[in-house]
Amino acid sequence: MKQIDTIVVGGGQAGLAMSYSLLQQRRRHLVLEQAGQAGNVWRNSRWDSFMLNTPNWTVRLPGMPYQGNDPDGFLPRNDIVAYFEQYIERFSLPVQFGECVISVEPLLDHKGYRVTTDREIYTAANVVIATGLFQRPKIPEFSRNLDSSLTQLHSSQYRNPGALPPGAVLVVGSAQSGCQIAEELYQSGRTVYLCVGSAGRLPRRYRGKDIVEWMQLDGFMDRTLDKLPSPQARFAGNPQVSGTAGGHSINLYQFARDGVRLLGRITDGRDQRISLALDLKENLAKADQFEADMLKVIDDFVEENRLDAPKETLPQLREGLSIEEVNELDLKSAGIHTVLWAMGYTYDFSLVKLPITGGDGYPIQQRGVTQYPGLYFVGLHWLYKFKSGLLLGVGEDAAYIAEQIANRQH
Repeated sequence: MKQIDTIVVGGGQAGLAMSYSLLQQRRRHLVLEQAGQAGNVWRNSRWDSFMLNTPNWTVRLPGMPYQGNDPDGFLPRNDIVAYFEQYIERFSLPVQFGECVISVEPLLDHKGYRVTTDREIYTAANVVIATGLFQRPKIPEFSRNLDSSLTQLHSSQYRNPGALPPGAVLVVGSAQSGCQIAEELYQSGRTVYLCVGSAGRLPRRYRGKDIVEWMQLDGFMDRTLDKLPSPQARFAGNPQVSGTAGGHSINLYQFARDGVRLLGRITDGRDQRISLALDLKENLAKADQFEADMLKVIDDFVEENRLDAPKETLPQLREGLSIEEVNELDLKSAGIHTVLWAMGYTYDFSLVKLPITGGDGYPIQQRGVTQYPGLYFVGLHWLYKFKSGLLLGVGEDAAYIAEQIANRQH
């Protein structure tokens, strides 16, 4: 067995930020990444036209913030991948590609961990799990009952409209990925049906600033979990907004105006028929309220701080509210040949052979520190703050965990 002080499981943005922070503490460590190259999720699980949904100035891995000439623009997928490659090279991060971690289990003396991969067995005093929350595509069980003639894809497998079979497309899910893919499809000339969930909506810009800049200024990015109505709220879908075409707002009412057929949430399916909840108008109202609540926060912040930001009234679109809701759809009659599941991902931390998750499967920890000495998490959404899982905030948590590791040795 190979011995090493600290092992980081996962070489995505969280693992790289963790590696940088450990280097600052002069800790001998190794990052184990199952993929063969840097930026695997961005490289292989995003569509061709994908753009970062937050402005370029939010690209802030520790030690290497964005230095380009377009801080308010939105990086394309390939540039994000290049950023990770450059980050690893600049700091000579010890990333071991093509090595999949199978298990992490405590040593018999409980003074460290055995990390088993498909190539080696290691022992480490500290292990940091940096695999994120996107382990497996979320696709409902009943998808297996749909007609075999239908093409079914998860959003991570979608590349471009031309790669899909001819015919209409059913997109299931209305958070960021579902809306952006649906928009690209209908703008390419496809007939699109969209199953709408409860994801919120945000304008791309408001009162002279990008919405993300307002979220940073008014403290929303630094909100902690205790500010949410319930821990379950952290799993809500990302709000509808896009970084494509220079960044723009996404609005389902505009989709309806442009010919997209909006549907309620999908509940079941068999052969060529799907069942739908009669909740379309309810979900549209939730998106409206989400936007209204955020705009009020910004308006109050502007007022309290007497900022020079002229008042703005956003267009009030309402197309789609008059649509007659249906509880069933015949895919064949609608000409639908493709079902695209954009329902997000499920997470799985079963590689850690300890009871480290709660009833919702999310790790039990305090700012990434578990009850088991030397075992940590980093890079999870709402790990500590709203921004914990973002390029903007992952560095703060990584630095904190590196300090905990350093203090533990004294």
